[in-house]
Amino acid sequence: MQYVKNIYTKLIALAPFALLGACSEDFLERPPKDAIVDAGFYQTDDQVLASTALLYSKVWFDYNDKASYNLGDFRAGTAFSAWNDRGNVLFNTTGNTPENGSAWRSFFIVVGQSNLAIQNIRKYAGVSVSEGVKKHAMAEARFMRALAYRFLVMNWGAVPVIENNLTLLSDTTVQRNTPKSVWKFITSEMRQIAEDLPEKPVRVGRLTKWSAEGMLARFYLTRSGVEANASGQRNQVFLDSAKYYADRVITLSGASLLPKYGNLFLYPYDNNAESLFSLQWVYSPGAWGTQNSTPAYLAYGPDIANGDGWGGDKGATWWVMQQYEGIKTVSETVLQGRTVDQRLKATFMLPGASYPEITQTIPGGSQKLVFPFVGTDNNFIAIKKYITGKAVDVGGQAAQQNYGHDTYMMRLAEMYLTYAEAVLGNNASTTDSKALQYFNQVHTRAGLSPVTGALTFDQLFKERIVEFAMEGMAWYDLVSLHYYNPTKAYAILNAQDRGFFFTKPDRFPDPTSWTFTKTAWATAERKIDANSGNFLLPIPSAELSQAPNLQKPAVDYQRK
Repeated sequence: MQYVKNIYTKLIALAPFALLGACSEDFLERPPKDAIVDAGFYQTDDQVLASTALLYSKVWFDYNDKASYNLGDFRAGTAFSAWNDRGNVLFNTTGNTPENGSAWRSFFIVVGQSNLAIQNIRKYAGVSVSEGVKKHAMAEARFMRALAYRFLVMNWGAVPVIENNLTLLSDTTVQRNTPKSVWKFITSEMRQIAEDLPEKPVRVGRLTKWSAEGMLARFYLTRSGVEANASGQRNQVFLDSAKYYADRVITLSGASLLPKYGNLFLYPYDNNAESLFSLQWVYSPGAWGTQNSTPAYLAYGPDIANGDGWGGDKGATWWVMQQYEGIKTVSETVLQGRTVDQRLKATFMLPGASYPEITQTIPGGSQKLVFPFVGTDNNFIAIKKYITGKAVDVGGQAAQQNYGHDTYMMRLAEMYLTYAEAVLGNNASTTDSKALQYFNQVHTRAGLSPVTGALTFDQLFKERIVEFAMEGMAWYDLVSLHYYNPTKAYAILNAQDRGFFFTKPDRFPDPTSWTFTKTAWATAERKIDANSGNFLLPIPSAELSQAPNLQKPAVDYQRK
């Protein structure tokens, strides 16, 4: 990662990469103007690799900033915000919801800048640039574009596929493409990308063949539902392909699960043995957009942050707490039990829990963090994942809205669970020994007993929820389910409780158990109504006004 991160300073000095204002008028009507186009820059292997470095960060900034957890977790019900972001929490995301627009904008920034990178490398790469590096850099750009389209099609359904922004100057007929044809396009792309990327990263933090094959496993598992038959049976060919690629990544990539789940989020965790692809953020004072700003909005208060810590109203939902083994439902209004699943403490902070890696400011000094118990009827279970603390906790590499640790986009754990689900396929359960083995490698790492006998979809779904909570994954698991079983997806969402509840430890600090009680006065806005009319996001209103072709009927994408 050091190469990817250190090159930012050089790139910013060489050419502006100001993308924050880019939207549909940039990528649906004309090519972006604010990218590196100087022919003299593409004369060496290092320069060509440097030209794609910002595809690992800045182009994703508007998504990572707030939209990632608003769409990926708030809409999915794994977390909620009491006072802010209520449209996403209550499943009332509209065309004017800020995170809707910023996500759309970010994904098309990725598409547009990836397209431009491909065109520039083809046009400007000098004779001294090796064919291998040209192929690698273009594969990086194609990978980012394909992944952006995966987000676009899963959030908005039919979207326009754009491979060359320059052609839009003379083409006024561009319109949305059908979801099936988008999925076909990005899967075909990723297969070629896997052939063009090396097995070992050319620089720390760069994509590899295994990043692409991991994405193929993810794409094929979802596409099996996209191509389900009228009875909701997933496409077996695509299930087999998901199984094939997941197993290859597990057995051939050299990646490995970290022994302790919590270490995945302890600084410095960047580019560890489990990471298959991460956004490469860097602590970068004075260079807005290459840093990780998300912790500013998730940290519960300024006593553990760097002049920010605006997440005091954000935390775990009642529903997600029920997904953790060791937390059991006792009655309609009370949950209690001793925490067993080690992922809970690494993801959410319960009152009295200690985190020695984070410094907490207290009256008269500081201490290692003990999450407070305020004794009110809406004591939040705060967010811990991706919170690494103050500058003193991270070698000075943190300031307000400026953090340097990376965002996981794909971890090896996903491959183990993907393999198991692909084997389960259209069956009610599976006793396949390898599927159970792979499932249990993720499950037992959390300090839990192995599952024996049969493995069901509900077990796999719950495992994915607790493994990837607050990683922006849960919503896309629900979308994948919705492709072939919308009734079940709605049922999961509509059974959730997203309201206030009180969390009381049995002792403070170092509790051994907690009691959870629904807040008596908070009787409204506890449930949502997910249905076929509101499941997909509406195209942002600003985009529709600037690109009216987005309102035309979708057509299949035909590659020219």
